[in-house]
Amino acid sequence: MKQNDRIILDSTQFDLTIKRLAHQLIENHNDFSNTIVIGLQPRGTFLAERIKAELQSIDKSYDIKSGALDVTFHRDDYRRQGNPLVPSKTEMNFEIEEKNVILIDDVLFTGRTIRAGLDAMLTFGRPKKVELLVLINRRYERHLPIQADYIGKNIHTIVSERAKVSWAETDGEDKVTLYTPENE
Repeated sequence: MKQNDRIILDSTQFDLTIKRLAHQLIENHNDFSNTIVIGLQPRGTFLAERIKAELQSIDKSYDIKSGALDVTFHRDDYRRQGNPLVPSKTEMNFEIEEKNVILIDDVLFTGRTIRAGLDAMLTFGRPKKVELLVLINRRYERHLPIQADYIGKNIHTIVSERAKVSWAETDGEDKVTLYTPENE
């Protein structure tokens, strides 16, 4: 960690935040029989799996369908990339027609990834309702009118700051760090 980096969620707070989000979902979705959880690739899938696992640890009777959705070619900036794009894997072995969908991503910033996720999701049917769950909501720099229904933590940042969500599965520990990239 660099000198100006700030941890805004440590591993204990991270775990508590996931538990709180799961309980909020239970309040609104009851038995999850008509609900599907979709994580946006690449990092929203970690949160989706954690949320699903937490829900099932609370009540083992929940049979929650979940999937992973790649939005690479639905983004409005994919043609502007200088390097070749490498899409992630989409794993959706169900239709979402008339289902309640909980779309999940780790950080909501400009809203463009979420918009791309909404477009990509429609390939699998027309949902009854779509809700958005994010671990971190970066406010004040939204490019599109998108707002999360479930928020782990709201943070107020300047444009040059970045929020990095670290996952135990890939980074060795769960935490969220706010930092300023050196090249900016």
